[in-house]
Amino acid sequence: MELDRAAGPLTQGSAPTPVGVNLSRREIVVLRLLRDDVTITEIAAGLFVAKNTVKSQVRSVYRKLGVNTRHDAIAWAESAGLR
Repeated sequence: MELDRAAGPLTQGSAPTPVGVNLSRREIVVLRLLRDDVTITEIAAGLFVAKNTVKSQVRSVYRKLGVNTRHDAIAWAESAGLR
Protein backbone atom coordinates (compact mmCIF):
# COMPACT_ATOMS: atom_id res chain seq x y z
CA MET A 1 0.00 0.00 0.00
CA GLU A 2 1.34 3.39 -0.95
CA LEU A 3 0.63 5.99 1.72
CA ASP A 4 2.82 8.82 0.46
CA ARG A 5 0.28 9.75 -2.22
CA ALA A 6 -2.44 10.10 0.40
CA ALA A 7 -0.38 12.28 2.70
CA GLY A 8 0.09 15.06 0.12
CA PRO A 9 0.55 18.69 1.15
CA LEU A 10 -1.88 19.65 3.88
CA THR A 11 -2.10 22.51 6.30
CA GLN A 12 -1.65 22.08 10.04
CA GLY A 13 -4.69 21.37 12.17
CA SER A 14 -7.96 21.14 10.31
CA ALA A 15 -8.49 21.85 6.64
CA PRO A 16 -11.66 23.57 5.47
CA THR A 17 -13.17 21.78 2.51
CA PRO A 18 -15.00 23.50 -0.33
CA VAL A 19 -18.38 23.04 1.36
CA GLY A 20 -17.25 24.16 4.81
CA VAL A 21 -16.71 20.81 6.51
CA ASN A 22 -13.62 20.92 8.71
CA LEU A 23 -11.73 17.65 8.59
CA SER A 24 -8.56 17.14 10.58
CA ARG A 25 -5.33 16.45 8.73
CA ARG A 26 -5.53 12.76 9.64
CA GLU A 27 -9.19 12.53 8.65
CA ILE A 28 -8.28 13.81 5.19
CA VAL A 29 -5.52 11.21 4.93
CA VAL A 30 -7.93 8.46 5.99
CA LEU A 31 -10.60 9.71 3.58
CA ARG A 32 -8.10 9.62 0.74
CA LEU A 33 -7.07 6.08 1.69
CA LEU A 34 -10.69 4.94 1.71
CA ARG A 35 -10.65 5.42 -2.07
CA ASP A 36 -8.08 2.66 -2.41
CA ASP A 37 -9.16 -0.95 -2.35
CA VAL A 38 -7.76 -1.55 1.15
CA THR A 39 -9.24 -2.66 4.43
CA ILE A 40 -9.35 -0.71 7.67
CA THR A 41 -6.72 -3.13 9.01
CA GLU A 42 -4.41 -2.35 6.08
CA ILE A 43 -4.90 1.39 6.53
CA ALA A 44 -4.07 1.06 10.24
CA ALA A 45 -0.93 -0.93 9.50
CA GLY A 46 0.20 1.59 6.90
CA LEU A 47 -0.36 4.51 9.28
CA PHE A 48 1.17 2.67 12.25
CA VAL A 49 -1.92 3.04 14.41
CA ALA A 50 -4.44 0.64 15.93
CA LYS A 51 -7.35 -0.62 13.84
CA ASN A 52 -9.76 0.95 16.36
CA THR A 53 -8.09 4.33 15.84
CA VAL A 54 -8.81 4.18 12.11
CA LYS A 55 -12.36 2.99 12.78
CA SER A 56 -12.89 5.99 15.04
CA GLN A 57 -11.44 8.36 12.43
CA VAL A 58 -13.68 6.87 9.73
CA ARG A 59 -16.76 7.31 11.95
CA SER A 60 -15.74 10.92 12.56
CA VAL A 61 -15.35 11.54 8.82
CA TYR A 62 -18.75 9.97 8.11
CA ARG A 63 -20.37 12.08 10.84
CA LYS A 64 -18.81 15.32 9.60
CA LEU A 65 -19.76 14.59 6.00
CA GLY A 66 -23.24 13.38 6.88
CA VAL A 67 -22.77 10.01 5.15
CA ASN A 68 -23.11 6.39 6.24
CA THR A 69 -20.97 4.42 3.80
CA ARG A 70 -17.49 4.35 2.32
CA HIS A 71 -18.99 4.77 -1.13
CA ASP A 72 -20.83 7.95 -0.07
CA ALA A 73 -17.70 9.37 1.60
CA ILE A 74 -15.66 8.74 -1.54
CA ALA A 75 -18.34 10.34 -3.71
CA TRP A 76 -18.38 13.37 -1.40
CA ALA A 77 -14.58 13.68 -1.55
CA GLU A 78 -14.59 13.52 -5.34
CA SER A 79 -17.35 16.11 -5.65
CA ALA A 80 -15.49 18.37 -3.22
CA GLY A 81 -12.30 18.09 -5.26
CA LEU A 82 -10.28 16.31 -2.58
CA ARG A 83 -7.48 14.46 -4.27
